[in-house]
Parts: sequence; structure tokens; C-alpha cells
Amino acid sequence: MTTTEHTESAVHAGAPLRPASGHSIFAGRQEGIPVVFEKSVKGRRAGKLPALDVPTVDLDEIIPAGERRQELPLPELSELDVVRHFTRLSKRNYSIESEFYPLGSCTMKYNPKIDENVAALPGFRNLHPLQPASTVQGALQVIHDIQRQLAEITGLPGVSTQPVAGAHGELTGILMVRAAHLKQGRMRRKVLIPDSAHGTNPATAAMAGYESITIGHDRITGELDFEDFKSKLDDDCAAIMITLPNTLGLFERRIEEICRLAHEVGCFVYCDGANLNALVGQIRPGDLGVDLLHVNLHKTFAVPHGGGGPGGGAICVAAALEPFLPAPLVVQAPDGSFAYDADRPDSIGRVHSYQGNFNAILRSYAYILQLGKEGLGDLGANAVLNANYMRALLADDFSFYVDRICMHEFVLDGRPFKEFGVRTLDIAKRLIDHGYHPPTIYFPLIAPEAIMIEPTETESKETMDAFANALIAVAHEARTTPSVVQNAPHMTPVGRLDEVRAARQPDLRWQAPVS
Repeated sequence: MTTTEHTESAVHAGAPLRPASGHSIFAGRQEGIPVVFEKSVKGRRAGKLPALDVPTVDLDEIIPAGERRQELPLPELSELDVVRHFTRLSKRNYSIESEFYPLGSCTMKYNPKIDENVAALPGFRNLHPLQPASTVQGALQVIHDIQRQLAEITGLPGVSTQPVAGAHGELTGILMVRAAHLKQGRMRRKVLIPDSAHGTNPATAAMAGYESITIGHDRITGELDFEDFKSKLDDDCAAIMITLPNTLGLFERRIEEICRLAHEVGCFVYCDGANLNALVGQIRPGDLGVDLLHVNLHKTFAVPHGGGGPGGGAICVAAALEPFLPAPLVVQAPDGSFAYDADRPDSIGRVHSYQGNFNAILRSYAYILQLGKEGLGDLGANAVLNANYMRALLADDFSFYVDRICMHEFVLDGRPFKEFGVRTLDIAKRLIDHGYHPPTIYFPLIAPEAIMIEPTETESKETMDAFANALIAVAHEARTTPSVVQNAPHMTPVGRLDEVRAARQPDLRWQAPVS
């Protein structure tokens, strides 16, 4: 068991720092005092195993001597040493339950504990997906019910919960588009993708065998360049993949016209539903003319986000695409029981084992039932309200890439700070000293020096006020004492890292130097 901390000279000036809930990660680095230590002490024990009471075996019969280690240098510590080590590490972890997590493009909001409790109920937790359908009726009802709930929320009647991530839902949808065109004897080559769409869209189109055609954006409105769209739309287009709201946090006000023109040439409209947080309970994409979209359950409907999963990317489609949904689907029989429907000859087949991440489905199901229709309407309304409130707080100290009312997120323009030698990265690092996780930076790619912020609907006015004040303080420092911002963070156990080297030459394990 080892702990290694590297320190650098701490330089601190400017506005007083906001303490971050007592987290030791913000306790600061002692100037000039490196803290590097090995906690293992020879002979120290946390416990003692009883004497072996089973027959011994000849290890040479099991593991050849040349392939067996003669010694295993495990750390030697007391139980208290171990507990303190991991407790200290846990305090350095940043989570939504400790502080505000203002990532734009990734909805990082609080997840109610009741949803966790539902997912942990023994009756669900102890199921196995290969059990006969008759023994898992409760689980099948949950899947069937959330299919109906998502259909109502999106205005798209066909739903599959099989995809387990946003990009997985994208691929599932575009494979369905391909299958639908082939069923009609149409071989199309192109997918139109606005440059304001999510970055996975071009990869999805390529994986499905299509050529990605980029559509530009209007620099004033931040929306799709309508004339560019019309010039590239033809009967060789299989689909347009549009993000709504787009990655600038803006609503495409001509979305109905975009859908109409696409449909006139037999082109499907795929909506990237990763930003559905802004629309829930306010408008249904299907009512706008959208043919299919994926729903990020792990963003919109309170499944823990981050750490690589578990995610949910349920796909919702219009009636014309229902026959192509991944099979099997969960259906309700005339007698009220639930079963798997695998008799779907036009289905693209399975895209995931079983019916997706069931624990993610459970959490979203509980969340939707918990809020109800009125609560879901408040979700979307408050997501938009909070973003515009924070945007107004920052308007005097920051520029915006597009200066107009936003939806659930907005993009600051960090370019004016270059005059003082300060980059967006510097601003993000300085926010760490104030106890906040930085927002998303340098995304979307169309916005140079982007700072993308999403408060989400779960944050209070007080939290947003405090974060805005911290960001304003950093902006003031950037203009008056830029070196403080350029060399941040100052109050963390580890200073600024060489991120390029860390990516190319990661050191994934620490070992005590050989004496």
C-alpha cells in the first residue's frame, strides 16, 4: 500500500478561495516540502490467518516451477493504515454529491437515492436474464412500461431498451435507417451532419457504411446553415443526424421545415437525444417530424453518469421504422402477461445481450414514476431556466460564442482573455482552486476557446450564484494578475500535469524504488 504526492511551489494571489466542503484535495501544497512516502512496514499485520487445515498439494503439479513467483512483495500494514489510506483517497474524489459539476454536453445532475434503492431491491437484483419469462414477469413489466413511457415522452411509438449508451443508440438507429432503405430497394450513400451536432455522429454514420457530409452553422444564430442544408440535400441522402438542442445549447427554430424537406426526398431525420434534458415535458421530437432518436437514460433520467457506465441509450422510432427495431421486444400478451417477441423478420437483430442494462432501466423507471407528468415538465423548464439564469450572471464579465437565449447549456468564448496571455485551459484550472470541477472546455469544436456550462435543473440558486462568483473572480484575475491563472491550480496535492505526456505515456502503477 503506497501513497505518493508530488508538490510544487505554491503561489497564491487574488480573491479568497472558497473552501470545498473540507475536501483535502483542496488543502494546498506545502511550499518546498515534497511528500513522498511508502507506508508498508515489515512485519506489520492487519490480520492473521488460521493454520492450514486442508491437505497440502504439490505446487509443481499445478504450476510449473519456472512460471511460479518465489515471492510476492505485498504491502504490510495495519487495518487502521489501510482504512485511513482509502478514506484519504475518497476525500480527493470529486462527485456530484460533494460539489457542483457544471459539465456542458454531459448532464451531471443529482440522482435521487430512492432510484438506487429500487435498483437494489433483492427481487430485481437477484434475477438472471436467462430465467424463463414466466419467472421474471415483474422485470418484463418494468421494461414494457418504460417503453411506453419513453414513447409518450418522445412522441415516437417504437422503443427498444437494448442500446446501452448514446453512441450505441445512434448506431442502432442508423442501422435501422439502412435496413429501411434496403427494404425499399433504395441504396443511398450519404448522411448529412451539421457541424453543431455531437461528435459521435460522423463515426456512427461511417460505421454504418455511409459517407458523412458536413453542414455548416450560422455564426449569428448558432443554428444549422439552412441554405447549406438545402444545397446538400438530395435523394442520395439516407438521413440527417441533427442534435436538438444543438451543441451550442440552442434550439433549431426551423426544425419542422428541415424535417419536411428531408421527408420530401425520402430522407429520415435522426435526432441525437443526448440533450433531451432541455425538452422533456415541453415538446416531443416526434411531433416536430423527427423519425428516430436515442435517449440517454444516464443523462436525462437520473442514472449515475460517469466512470464508463452503466448507461442506457434507448432508441425511439416512428411507426415506419418500428419493424426494424432490435429483437426481441418485450410485449404484453392478451392475457396480461409479458413475453419476448422475437418473431420480427425485418428486425436488425440484437445489438446487445438481453434487453440492455436493466439496472439503468430500473433507475430511470423509478425516476419517471417519481416525477410524473407534471414533474417531468418541471424538469425541462427548470433546466432551461437555470442555464439562462447563470448565463445572465456571467454576461458582464464574459463573451458568448452566440449571444442569444439558450436552452439547457451555453458556451462562453474564452478568446478575449488571450489578450492577457490566458487560455481557456488556464481558467478551467484556476476554478479547481475555488473548489469546482471545471466545465467542459474546447467543445464544441466549432467554438474556439469554448467554455461550455450546464447547470442542470437540480441545482439551487445559491449554488449557481456561488459558482458564477467564482468564475467572475477568475475572469478578474485573468485581466489583472494573469500569472496566477496561468500557473493554477495552486491548492491541490498535485500541480498542473503534462497532459500530452500523460496521454501518450501513462504511468498506471506506482512501485517503491528498489533499495
